[in-house]
Amino acid sequence: MEPVFRALEITARCLVRATGTKITFRGLENMPAAGGAVIAINHTGYVDFLPAALAATARGRRMRFMIKAEMQDVMIVDWLIKHTGTIPVDRRAGAGAYAAAVDALRRGEIVGVYPEATISRSFELKEFKSGAVRMAREARVPIVPVIVWGAQRLWTKDHPKALGRKKIPVTVAVGAPIPPDGEASQIDAAVRTHMTRLLHEVQADYPRPQGAFWLPRRLGGGAPTPEEARQMEEAELAERARRRGERR
Repeated sequence: MEPVFRALEITARCLVRATGTKITFRGLENMPAAGGAVIAINHTGYVDFLPAALAATARGRRMRFMIKAEMQDVMIVDWLIKHTGTIPVDRRAGAGAYAAAVDALRRGEIVGVYPEATISRSFELKEFKSGAVRMAREARVPIVPVIVWGAQRLWTKDHPKALGRKKIPVTVAVGAPIPPDGEASQIDAAVRTHMTRLLHEVQADYPRPQGAFWLPRRLGGGAPTPEEARQMEEAELAERARRRGERR
């Protein structure tokens, strides 16, 4: 028993009830009930980890997430990282986090990964980083595609939080495990294909109010197009670099 993890699970369920959030799970049978697996999750907001984690909990599993190392600067977050098996990632030198994730997978853990690395402002799938596939191949475990949809309405980039009792529906769709066989490029393409299909299926059954900020432009929403989102991200990175230069 992991008391801190258990306390977090209880807290998460209480938060879901308190906000009136209705989480619908699809394909839970695809979440491995035992053994290691890389859980590849789309990234649309700051709280999409929670519905994904609850999908694992519904299968009697506890998901270890990879989290940016800067979060260790927050005292309470650092304490939680150390007591929940969370894996901090230094984006400038990620070898240690990669090795820790592979080790956890080999021990039979499930590790949650965002292949896109950062939040997608367009709410479409961005280009994937290679880490998820490399870990799966090295640890010889499957990759399980997971789509979380609706959580971006609660809290995402460039928009205010909506964390009160908003009764926002959230869908979590779990796809069939993809074996770590073949070339990395082939596995990456298979993961992307499965996640795209799941995303479109979930979106088809979800409300689509025209002009909504959290809806992709492709569906009539007000979100930036993927190209516009890419330009915004490049401008954001350039501004961060400028500020770092000023501090030096």
